[in-house]
Amino acid sequence: MSQIRLSDGKCDTHARRSSFINRVVENDLIQQVSYEEYREKVKHVYGGPKGAMLATASMLSLHIPLGKRLFRTRQFDLRGMKSILDVGSGAGQIVQHLLDFADPDARIIGTDLSQPMLRRARQRLKSNRPSLVAADLASLPFADASFDGITCGYVLEHLPDPRMGLGELARVLRVGGRMFLLTTEDTFSGAWTSRIWCCRTYNRRELWELCESLGLHWKKEIWFTRMHQAIRAGGICVEIEKR
Repeated sequence: MSQIRLSDGKCDTHARRSSFINRVVENDLIQQVSYEEYREKVKHVYGGPKGAMLATASMLSLHIPLGKRLFRTRQFDLRGMKSILDVGSGAGQIVQHLLDFADPDARIIGTDLSQPMLRRARQRLKSNRPSLVAADLASLPFADASFDGITCGYVLEHLPDPRMGLGELARVLRVGGRMFLLTTEDTFSGAWTSRIWCCRTYNRRELWELCESLGLHWKKEIWFTRMHQAIRAGGICVEIEKR
């Protein structure tokens, strides 16, 4: 991971100041209540008005068109995958990309914790091709090595311990399978995302180290645009291979 490097002392001081501000802004509910209580809170958030506006918010923030370009240009290449799991499908934003750019015979399954979100996804997608299943990332209802590919966009931050979800993702992904992982980073913009959506953030280096310990190798970092890369916006977005 050549892009992960230690900063010099001056940058470290700035990082500590930024980290303090981020911690003040970031929503810490996930650390204050039990996982069961937090899980119900997430269901409430996404089942309500915020969830109803999710697709619109994703379009206004350009996540839908920029995400579509990532798949269209094969920065994450879906070709050859015969079974694909989208975790935390929300309003079906990534599932739509899978329908557009995966092989025509690929089996596509989407999951979400929120039943209302699954209903919104079905209405928005207007397709019976994907199977949509209510499921918790911390306990996926699939057999080991069930999928050639996994997409997981802005879901991992809804777990207090990423190992809970990454372990499940590693379990259901076959050896040699690839994953598109997108999650909220511990930046200032990430802290505001945390406050709006009641989620946590992740440190890039720490998440990389955890993935490697689980046999999930970061093949490459992906950025929506060069501007996103320059200002470290858009969160942590990586292609991962299970070894």
